[in-house]
Amino acid sequence: MHFFTVNKKILAFTFIIFGIIFSSFNTIKNYTDKYEKVRQRMVRNQIVSRGIKDQKVIQAMLNVKRHLFVPQNYERMAYEDRPLSIGEGQTISQPYIVALMTETLDLKKDMKVLEIGTGSGYQAAILAEIVNKVYTIEIIESLGVKARQLLESLNYDNINFRIGDGYKGWKEHAPFDAIIVTCAPTDIPKPLENQLKEGGKMIIPIGGSITQDLALFEKKNGKLIKKVVAPVRFVPMVRDDGKRY
Repeated sequence: MHFFTVNKKILAFTFIIFGIIFSSFNTIKNYTDKYEKVRQRMVRNQIVSRGIKDQKVIQAMLNVKRHLFVPQNYERMAYEDRPLSIGEGQTISQPYIVALMTETLDLKKDMKVLEIGTGSGYQAAILAEIVNKVYTIEIIESLGVKARQLLESLNYDNINFRIGDGYKGWKEHAPFDAIIVTCAPTDIPKPLENQLKEGGKMIIPIGGSITQDLALFEKKNGKLIKKVVAPVRFVPMVRDDGKRY
């Protein structure tokens, strides 16, 4: 009888411990997913309803937690239809533009993609959800280091990072199946043109500080064929000395 009583106490204690663990797990899960419904609404209202059809892009936008890529004081605005400051005079693009640029490249799993302008790392994460290899370059060291730390903490092991001048591309890993540029030069960087694979696509904002065109370039017979996608406004592409290209 005494043995049975002791076992009951042990059993009760065990249930309490499991209850605490389960409760803690749910707290972590709820914190991690606290914006899940908001993210789903963002994809439904800002992405799908505006014509994005590529299921790979849609799923990537659902998977990547955008609130992790913005400063904490902007977290509640992370899923709104607008760009947000990430410091150093740079921004994270509005969700629709990220989806539009990604879809326009018509990405496949086995592709190798170069991104110019890592920024917060959000676009790199979206790309990494879709393709096998992502190469991303950021000229502002503090942003590049922070983005790398975040993306590695999220277990993205298919992203390669570089601090440097994106205008020059990443010759050692060229040619690339696709190139995505998230800052605006006044004209196409010749190194990026050279590093794009034959048949590859590059999406890039081109223009001055006031008006820019988001343009898709496809390389055919060694030449770039241009198609204007939409009017946009991106931060300028700059050199090491801060002057714009």
